[in-house]
Amino acid sequence: MPVLSRFYGIIIRMYFLPKEHNPPHVHVIYQDETFSIAINELIIIDGDEHPTPRVLSMVKEWISQHRDELLNMWETQELHSIEPLR
Repeated sequence: MPVLSRFYGIIIRMYFLPKEHNPPHVHVIYQDETFSIAINELIIIDGDEHPTPRVLSMVKEWISQHRDELLNMWETQELHSIEPLR
């Protein structure tokens, strides 16, 4: 699963397998927390339903900053690295 970005110990990935499904989403890993979050709605759709509020806030901010780029990657399946949250 390709890593799109890393910041503050958070790893964000996206991948495409037959089991992947809509809505467009990214996978987030932080220490022992793992969850998937929808790119458009910014809601958790799988995994840890109660991640650390600080982590969830940073991931939502990062997605908001890169939403169009993430949706384009979801559609084209052409993945690349994206700048981390600063």
